[in-house]
Amino acid sequence: MKNTPYGKISTPAELGALLRRRRKEAGVLQADAAALSNVGTRFLSELERGKPTAELGKVLLVLARLGLELYVVPRGAAPTGEDES
Repeated sequence: MKNTPYGKISTPAELGALLRRRRKEAGVLQADAAALSNVGTRFLSELERGKPTAELGKVLLVLARLGLELYVVPRGAAPTGEDES
Protein backbone atom coordinates (compact mmCIF):
# COMPACT_ATOMS: atom_id res chain seq x y z
CA MET A 1 0.00 0.00 0.00
CA LYS A 2 1.10 3.55 -0.63
CA ASN A 3 0.92 6.20 2.08
CA THR A 4 -1.54 4.82 4.60
CA PRO A 5 -0.50 6.16 8.00
CA TYR A 6 -0.39 3.24 10.38
CA GLY A 7 -0.06 3.50 14.11
CA LYS A 8 -2.09 4.32 17.16
CA ILE A 9 -5.85 4.22 16.73
CA SER A 10 -7.78 6.02 19.47
CA THR A 11 -11.31 6.21 18.08
CA PRO A 12 -13.67 4.19 15.91
CA ALA A 13 -13.55 7.05 13.38
CA GLU A 14 -9.76 6.76 13.10
CA LEU A 15 -9.99 3.02 12.50
CA GLY A 16 -12.73 3.50 9.93
CA ALA A 17 -10.73 6.14 8.06
CA LEU A 18 -7.66 3.90 7.99
CA LEU A 19 -9.70 0.97 6.67
CA ARG A 20 -11.28 3.13 3.96
CA ARG A 21 -7.89 4.48 2.84
CA ARG A 22 -6.41 0.97 2.77
CA ARG A 23 -9.33 -0.38 0.74
CA LYS A 24 -9.21 2.49 -1.75
CA GLU A 25 -5.42 2.28 -2.13
CA ALA A 26 -5.87 -1.40 -2.97
CA GLY A 27 -8.43 -0.44 -5.61
CA VAL A 28 -11.13 -2.56 -3.99
CA LEU A 29 -14.76 -1.52 -4.15
CA GLN A 30 -16.67 -1.46 -0.89
CA ALA A 31 -19.05 -4.18 -2.09
CA ASP A 32 -16.13 -6.42 -3.07
CA ALA A 33 -14.33 -5.85 0.24
CA ALA A 34 -17.53 -6.69 2.11
CA ALA A 35 -18.02 -9.89 0.13
CA LEU A 36 -14.38 -10.95 0.66
CA SER A 37 -14.79 -10.32 4.39
CA ASN A 38 -18.14 -12.14 4.58
CA VAL A 39 -19.86 -9.02 5.94
CA GLY A 40 -22.61 -6.86 4.49
CA THR A 41 -21.93 -3.65 2.61
CA ARG A 42 -23.94 -1.77 5.22
CA PHE A 43 -21.68 -3.11 7.97
CA LEU A 44 -18.53 -2.11 6.07
CA SER A 45 -19.94 1.32 5.26
CA GLU A 46 -20.80 1.94 8.91
CA LEU A 47 -17.40 0.64 10.02
CA GLU A 48 -15.62 2.99 7.63
CA ARG A 49 -17.71 5.86 9.00
CA GLY A 50 -16.59 5.03 12.54
CA LYS A 51 -19.56 3.20 14.02
CA PRO A 52 -18.57 2.68 17.68
CA THR A 53 -20.63 -0.48 18.18
CA ALA A 54 -19.28 -2.55 15.28
CA GLU A 55 -18.98 -6.25 16.10
CA LEU A 56 -15.35 -7.06 16.96
CA GLY A 57 -15.28 -10.41 15.16
CA LYS A 58 -16.41 -8.79 11.93
CA VAL A 59 -13.93 -5.94 12.37
CA LEU A 60 -11.12 -8.50 12.68
CA LEU A 61 -12.32 -10.24 9.49
CA VAL A 62 -12.24 -6.97 7.56
CA LEU A 63 -8.77 -6.14 8.91
CA ALA A 64 -7.46 -9.54 7.84
CA ARG A 65 -8.97 -9.34 4.35
CA LEU A 66 -7.38 -5.91 3.86
CA GLY A 67 -4.01 -7.32 4.92
CA LEU A 68 -3.95 -5.64 8.32
CA GLU A 69 -3.30 -7.00 11.82
CA LEU A 70 -4.30 -5.72 15.23
CA TYR A 71 -1.72 -5.43 18.01
CA VAL A 72 -2.48 -4.56 21.62
CA VAL A 73 0.40 -3.08 23.60
CA PRO A 74 0.71 -1.34 26.96
CA ARG A 75 0.01 2.38 26.80
CA GLY A 76 3.14 4.24 25.78
CA ALA A 77 4.86 1.15 24.36
CA ALA A 78 5.60 0.77 20.67
CA PRO A 79 4.43 -2.39 18.88
CA THR A 80 7.27 -4.56 17.65
CA GLY A 81 5.36 -6.10 14.76
CA GLU A 82 6.61 -9.54 15.75
CA ASP A 83 4.48 -12.54 16.56
CA GLU A 84 4.97 -13.25 20.26
CA SER A 85 2.81 -16.35 20.56
